[in-house]
Amino acid sequence: KFQGARESSCNNNTALQMASRGEDPKLRNLRIKTGVFKRLTKEKAMYEKEVVDQQAVIEKLKAQGEDVYVIRKQCEVLEESKNMVPDCERRLETIRDELLATLETDKELAESKEYKEAQALLQGTV
Repeated sequence: KFQGARESSCNNNTALQMASRGEDPKLRNLRIKTGVFKRLTKEKAMYEKEVVDQQAVIEKLKAQGEDVYVIRKQCEVLEESKNMVPDCERRLETIRDELLATLETDKELAESKEYKEAQALLQGTV
């Protein structure tokens, strides 16, 4: 119970520190969502590349007459990567919608570099 109180105190301290630095919570929220959007975009591209690379590895192993067990394990790796692509797409769509909503509701931030960066990122995906 004591630890929970300490965690709550830490969270309040963080909020106080942000306020004392003059950082707008809406701007911070926008920056975080933009960062998540960038990270998920990169993650999705990485998994798509991994699928292509893994397919090439499997074809090469088959051509070399590699052991069935090794090929099967590589196929499992391929399936894991394939399964991650839709998951990334789902998470990317969610954060895109959240970012669009934030841009819509926080128009007072329109002159900030963070707002303009988020808009530019979304223009390529909408």
